[in-house]
Amino acid sequence: MRTISPRSYSRLAMSALVFLCVIVLTGAAVRLTGSGLGCEDWPRCNEERFIDVSSTHGAIEQINRLFTGLVALSVILAVLGAHRRVPHRPDLVRLAWGLVAGVVGQVVLGGIVVLTDLHPLANQGHFLLSMVLVTNATVLWVRSLDERRPERAGPRSVSQRLSLVAFVLGCVALYTGTIVTGSGPHAGDEKARRFGFDISHVARIHGISVILFLIVLLAIIVVIRRTRNEWAAMSGVLEATMAVGVIQAAVGYTQYFNDIPAALVAVHIVGATAIMIALTRLVTQANRVPVRI
Repeated sequence: MRTISPRSYSRLAMSALVFLCVIVLTGAAVRLTGSGLGCEDWPRCNEERFIDVSSTHGAIEQINRLFTGLVALSVILAVLGAHRRVPHRPDLVRLAWGLVAGVVGQVVLGGIVVLTDLHPLANQGHFLLSMVLVTNATVLWVRSLDERRPERAGPRSVSQRLSLVAFVLGCVALYTGTIVTGSGPHAGDEKARRFGFDISHVARIHGISVILFLIVLLAIIVVIRRTRNEWAAMSGVLEATMAVGVIQAAVGYTQYFNDIPAALVAVHIVGATAIMIALTRLVTQANRVPVRI
């Protein structure tokens, strides 16, 4: 049986992460162009054809569905590579299989989205599961770059605890953001249902969660700067996370005060994906820093 090196496997893990990020963008394109029901059936495009690109909306939706095949291929390669990687790493195998479970879940949820005529709860779940997959793929990629096994024993440092708090608050901000999206104008189709919440109210709640998230990131910077070894290990990823968070907040406020244009929504979705990657890297990096007792 052919084996692969750690460096080659990290490339496979990176490929899976890239494809999982790209499909988030193609899915966003479906919604933002009103192509959510361009294919009114699932898994076929419609009753007459399995694949139908005769209309613009149908073509956009079909391209998104077909791209799922590339995502599935990258995930399959990640699993096969994890089993053939030398030295063998059980943690990487588990993470790779987690991607398989997530992709299968996405296929099922994608069908539910179509069959429920783009119900906002189904759309919300579809996006949130995408973020779980991105997080999983990021952990897989980061761990594949380091031969040190993840350490679970011992006390957590202040930076590790704060990093986990930041991650949780980032997830809360992400979730409240999906409520705003589910209450806004970009449903994927003009006739699709909405949550029915007052968008100004849910946007305010989302904004508060984002502010709390940024405050915790700032607190981590203040705390870690006092410890030389932690700052040296975490300053890069921490500053990157803060930068992405600030830009994401600025885009969010700008789109809200400009009647939520589709182009800025697309940028905001890119930012949400980048935030999940940055936060995942922040937590994994914090767990690498030795705790001084």
